[in-house]
Amino acid sequence: MAKAYGDDLRRKFLTAYKNGDGTLEELAEDFHVSLGWAKKISAAHTRTGLMERVGHRPGRKPAVGEQQRKLLLSWIASEPDLTLAQLQLRLDQQAGVGVSQVAIWRWLKRLGLRLKKSHSTPRSATRKRTWSGARSSSR
Repeated sequence: MAKAYGDDLRRKFLTAYKNGDGTLEELAEDFHVSLGWAKKISAAHTRTGLMERVGHRPGRKPAVGEQQRKLLLSWIASEPDLTLAQLQLRLDQQAGVGVSQVAIWRWLKRLGLRLKKSHSTPRSATRKRTWSGARSSSR
């Protein structure tokens, strides 16, 4: 696969085009690039205002932005006992974002939050039963 042209060539080409040094066809010939590439970067520059290439992020884009994540954290800070279903319902009703409980679980995991009981709480008083009915040697 061909390697992309560098940002320096893009900047020089777009600067020359902006300064009126020629048409896209003439500049493409002078810079030894295709006319299609010249049209593509000119359109991208018009659309975004950037002379550099926009970085490519493969894969699915996140459904929830930074504002929704902050909202999620504020809910958890105020009410730490919220379930995934309750968080899902709040996101749907208040933020207008429909996401699965698995997606919420993954966000919480990335944020370093756990959905486990604390190890500092006392253990259950109910002992595990053994198969033979004998007492367990573990405490």
